[in-house]
Amino acid sequence: MEEQLAKLIDQIRGSWRFRRVALLAAWVVCLVGWAVVLALPDRYQAGARVFVDLRTPLSGYLKDLTIQPDLTAQLALVRQSLLSRPQLERVIRETKLRDRAASPEDSLAVVLMLRERIQVGARETGAGGAIFSLSYQDEDREAGLEVVDFLVNTFIEETLGGKRAGSEVAQKFLREQIEEYEQRLRQAEERLAEFKRRNVGLMPGAQGDYFSRLQSETAQLEKLQAELAVALRGREELERQLRGEAVSAASQTALDSTAIQGSTTARIREAQSRLDSLLLTYTEKHPDVIALRETIASLEERRAAELDELRRGSAAALSGHVAANPVIQSIQLALNKADVEIAGLRARIADGQRRVADLQKLVDTAPEVEAEFARLNRDYDATRQRHLELLDRAERAKLGDQAEETGAVRFEIVEPPAATFQPVAPNRPLLLVGVLFVGLGVGAALAFVLHQLRPVFTSARTLHEITGLPVLGVVSKTWLDRQRLQRRRELFRYSAAAAGLVAALGFLLKFSDAGVRMANALFG
Repeated sequence: MEEQLAKLIDQIRGSWRFRRVALLAAWVVCLVGWAVVLALPDRYQAGARVFVDLRTPLSGYLKDLTIQPDLTAQLALVRQSLLSRPQLERVIRETKLRDRAASPEDSLAVVLMLRERIQVGARETGAGGAIFSLSYQDEDREAGLEVVDFLVNTFIEETLGGKRAGSEVAQKFLREQIEEYEQRLRQAEERLAEFKRRNVGLMPGAQGDYFSRLQSETAQLEKLQAELAVALRGREELERQLRGEAVSAASQTALDSTAIQGSTTARIREAQSRLDSLLLTYTEKHPDVIALRETIASLEERRAAELDELRRGSAAALSGHVAANPVIQSIQLALNKADVEIAGLRARIADGQRRVADLQKLVDTAPEVEAEFARLNRDYDATRQRHLELLDRAERAKLGDQAEETGAVRFEIVEPPAATFQPVAPNRPLLLVGVLFVGLGVGAALAFVLHQLRPVFTSARTLHEITGLPVLGVVSKTWLDRQRLQRRRELFRYSAAAAGLVAALGFLLKFSDAGVRMANALFG
């Protein structure tokens, strides 16, 4: 940091040699700059403010049905209308500016000047209205007042108040766009209908697209196959239970037959015992003996028939006994029901296999059809949405125009066109001070440049850095009284000259109006 400061001091010392040239340059720049500033023409600002009530008597009822005024759009429309070249040329013709447009080149320059200096602003009042402000600056106060007055009249009469050309153009454009989108919508509907006719059966339905349907059908088929496997296992279990119940019923039937046979033999023995008792008392021809013998013969025939039936294992008798078993009957009913269920599952599986096979045949066709169908639907939906939006905008614009016709836009001039008597530009005090700083900067820069062109060594350190040789010593300069007095006088003269710049600036700031009149007299 100290090294940088030392270098800066060396540069200042070297530049101080050319202080006379620097001070002279500063005076020249300041005198020329101040003369230019004083010669600048005064500009007076003229302005006006107009209140525009954007509401109509139906605004409250049509708030959600019509397009509400957009202040930003209104401001852009006003600025574009007022600053258009035809409008500015009308301003030139109708005001004192026509004296400045003697030739086409001058007219173009005036138009560009107007476009730069005319300012249009807007501020919402919060009650459905806006205040538009118009301002313009000109060297001629009367000309500026005429320009603002003409702009206010144009603003009221043509921009917002009575001209519906912009609205008619907008509605015409909306109608043309609606017709164009109606044609596009019909074409999209025709393409979609034709595509559906050409690809009947391949359209994605409620079950989704092709891969979703294939996955669903495959999952359904696997589910049916699993249900069939469960049903077959259930049927096998019922058959096993039926065989077990049948054997049990047959065994029970055999036991019952043996019991019946034993009962017949006991009856025969009992009858034979009674016969033996009767024979001890009566003869063979006694009626009781004859009847008892017939009973014994009948019982023996019956026992013989039962034995023969048991030996042959009569299937009819056995099936009759088995069929009469209620457990076997319930198992048989469940088995019949299982057969019906298995038959239904096999039919559904066959139908599912057919559908899966049909879908697998379309693996190269259905995805392309669905992609094309989705694209056609997307185009149709986009066109339909845009058509509905245009219809809504057209209807709202129509309602808005009808609402405006029932209650015209109200204008009220808040501040009539007026121009200030004191100039608003240029800001001479600021410019005069700026010229002073510019002059001082030019003088300092000139001294620095001359020092760079004609450098000197101002210290031993600088000499060492430039030559690279060691500096053994420094010889000081001895100032005589005469030289000190002369140096003080020179410093006084330079200080007086610099102070003269500041004094001249103060004089100009105090009497700038008189200086302007003098400059206008000299350069005007």
